[in-house]
Amino acid sequence: MRIYSEDFEDGKQIPSEFGYRNKNISPHIAWEGVPSNARSLALVCNDPDAPAGNWIHWAVHSIDPNVRNIPKGGPVPGVEIRNDYGKSGWGGPAPPSGTHRYFFTLYALNVPGLEGSTGKDFEQRCEKHKIEKTHFMGTYSK
Repeated sequence: MRIYSEDFEDGKQIPSEFGYRNKNISPHIAWEGVPSNARSLALVCNDPDAPAGNWIHWAVHSIDPNVRNIPKGGPVPGVEIRNDYGKSGWGGPAPPSGTHRYFFTLYALNVPGLEGSTGKDFEQRCEKHKIEKTHFMGTYSK
């Protein structure tokens, strides 16, 4: 599998419009090469450089395996759960200082969804049910 965005390149700066303190809109995310045995997809965006530890900015499950992208600003073709800002949906980058890394990880899962997931157990449940995963990373500076 491969995941990418038309809004920024892997390893490059995420444009400011996606920042929490700016427009706070979700970036375009697309993927290809989904395994034929996937029953659903899940997406998570996290910041491992956050002072509080692994900060979840976006978590989506129950994405139909035939879907191939999430358009810039949505709509999101799945179930968005609460992020670490305490809201469902996208919560853009907002590092307190310096430059942080934001990993977008796509999981192909062997289950139709992850109902009942919370931000705290989301990645663990994705890992438990993954067939395959892929990621790309963007950076954001205060």
